Formats: sequence, C-alpha cells, structure tokens
Amino acid sequence: MTQTHTPLPHAQPAEVGLCPDRTQQLMDVLRREVASGRLPGAVAMIARQGKIALLDAVGQQDPGTGSVMKTDSIFRIYSMTKPVVSVAVMMLVERGQLLLSDAVSRWLPEYAHQQVATAHGLIPVQREATVQDLLRHTAGLTYEFLGTSSVQQQYAQVNIASRDRSNDEFSKTLAALPLQFQPGSVWAYSRATDVLGRLVEVVSGHNLGAFLKQEIFDPLGMVDTGFAVPPKHHHRIAEPFAHDPDGGVPMQVIEPREVPAMDSGGGGLMSTAMDYTRFLQCLRNRGELDGVRLIGPHTLDFMTADHLGNIPADGTLLPPGHGFGLGFAVRTHLGLSPLPGSVGLYYWGGIAGTTFFVDPALDMYAMLLIQAPNQRDYYRPLFRNLVYAALQ
Repeated sequence: MTQTHTPLPHAQPAEVGLCPDRTQQLMDVLRREVASGRLPGAVAMIARQGKIALLDAVGQQDPGTGSVMKTDSIFRIYSMTKPVVSVAVMMLVERGQLLLSDAVSRWLPEYAHQQVATAHGLIPVQREATVQDLLRHTAGLTYEFLGTSSVQQQYAQVNIASRDRSNDEFSKTLAALPLQFQPGSVWAYSRATDVLGRLVEVVSGHNLGAFLKQEIFDPLGMVDTGFAVPPKHHHRIAEPFAHDPDGGVPMQVIEPREVPAMDSGGGGLMSTAMDYTRFLQCLRNRGELDGVRLIGPHTLDFMTADHLGNIPADGTLLPPGHGFGLGFAVRTHLGLSPLPGSVGLYYWGGIAGTTFFVDPALDMYAMLLIQAPNQRDYYRPLFRNLVYAALQ
C-alpha cells in the first residue's frame, strides 16, 4: 500500500499568534543581508500549532549563475543529519535490537580496548563508550577542525573527513586512533554520529542511506533528502559564494552531485525546507506524522531531555543554560544564554549555516537554510531573535 502524504497546512501569521509586521520584518532583514553582499540567499520557515506561517526565499540560489533562491532549493544540511540518524538509532532501540547501555564494541568490535591520549602518553579507557555516549557526544571522540590537539592532528593526518571510505572503513580508521577524553567525562562535539551511522548498518543489516530512505524519508514524504542529489535535480542545488564576503578562506563544501562511498551520519545529507519541515513536524508531534509513527512519544521526550547533568562541556558550542540530549542540544534554563527560547527547546544546525529549533512550550518550530559557512555564527542568533520577536 502506497503511503499518502498530506501537505502540511499553511496559515496567516496572525492566525497562529505571530505578528504579521514582525514576521515580514524577519524577511526584510534577510533581504538587507542579501543586499549587503554578505549572504547569497536564504529560505526561512516558521510553523506554529501545526501550521506553516512563513515559508519564503530571498536572494540567489547560486551566486555563480545568478539563479534565484526558491523554497524547494536543495541545501547541504551537514550536522542537521545528526538528529535524523539519532532518531534511526532510537527506532532500533524501540524494536529491541540494541540497548543504549550497550558498549559500542558489542556491535563494532574495533572499539574494544581503546586508549586515551594524555600529556603523559596513552592510557586505557576507564570504561568503554556506550551507545548513549555516542548519541550525547560523551564517547571521548572529537572533530579535527575544532582544534590542534595531538588527537585532532591524527584525525587530519588520516583525512578522517574523506567521503571516499565506506562507513565500515571509516569506523575502523577512526577506532584505530586514540580518544581525546575518557568516555563519559566530558561533552565534546565529535564524529560520534558518523559512528552511529555505521552502528545502524550493523544492527539493521542495511546500509545507512537505504535504512533512512525506507524507515524515515519515504514514510514521512521527504522526497528530496539523501546523501547525493540526482542529476535531474542538480539545477536546484544552493551554493555559497566562491569567495568569502568577510575576507576569510572559503570553506570547502561537499559536492552534492557526487555519490559518496560514505553515508555520513554526522553530516552528509542534502535536503529542502519542506522535507526537513516534515521531519520537524514529526518531532513536534512527538514521533508521528500522517498516521506514521517513527518512534513513541515517550522516546521522543527522552531524546529531548538533558542527558549531561553535571558532565562539563568542552569548547563553546554548547551555550550557557543548555544541556544535550540524544541528538539535540536542549535548553535547561530560561536565562543564561544570549538567545531567546523556552525551557525544553531543542535545536541543532549545520556547518554551512543551516539551523532549526523546536520550542514545545510555544508549539513552534523554525528553520533557516543558508549556505554561508563562515557567517553561520552571526545568522543563527539573528534568525532566532527575529522569530521570537514575531510572537504576539
């Protein structure tokens, strides 16, 4: 039986408690940024009470050709892949196929007997990393672009970011390197979700792309989401500026026209505003959309609770007043952070500038899709401020 997908309903901003003028102001600010030459283009979306109150595009889809940005343009969403893969893992947990308390090495034997790099050489792990550690970034791993430690340099030396390895080859290459931290001792953003991608493959018996398509994308009607863009849709790919408008070195973005050997669970997906909106509405519905339930409501609540407690965070990626759940940053305090948002809000973004947040207390979620890697730390808070300013 073919699944029928009901389009998400639209509403005027005022119908769902958003000020029309301030909602328009959000788009005016994005137009200003495009006019300034700092932002190539953008797609913005706000939904509340299950209805889309804003879905609009500004600027250029490809500044190289001058093509116009459209609401169905296809973006590299990078780390917005992580929540999708985290949901996939929890689907397998719900099916009784693995436990969050399982040692990673139970499924991926290459992670047995890991060692941690210290100033005095390598020492054994005090305890093995678990599946929960991977989901909440406490497995002791790191990202090579976040610093210049000896471990990060080793990641770079083996070109751990290569998309030319299979997920199996990636996992074995990473497992052979030392850890940066003792598992469970610190939150550190990392390649953990790439490891989860391999875990999904081993537990399910399917490669990651096939599993996500069959279990998440097709059921939710996410028709344009995948690890590569097919040739017939190449004309819809959003591109960054060739030269960084702030004078920095342009980040090398991944090539969506090439089918990679690796289905990167941490950052490999391409998607559109409408596709990811359907995923976000499923999350907002606590795991269900169009009569299709991906995960149970209590599992979704569990994923979006803080799983760090007193575990400290390394670096500045996790703002004050926030913890981390299973695949999402989670707001734990109303104040402290320089960003607005309710307690219980959860969010994440991608390195090319895409970002989303879900605010259950206000029955609202929103997303900004841009390809402006070096400007992301400016546009994410700007967007968040403008969305909350629009609330009546």
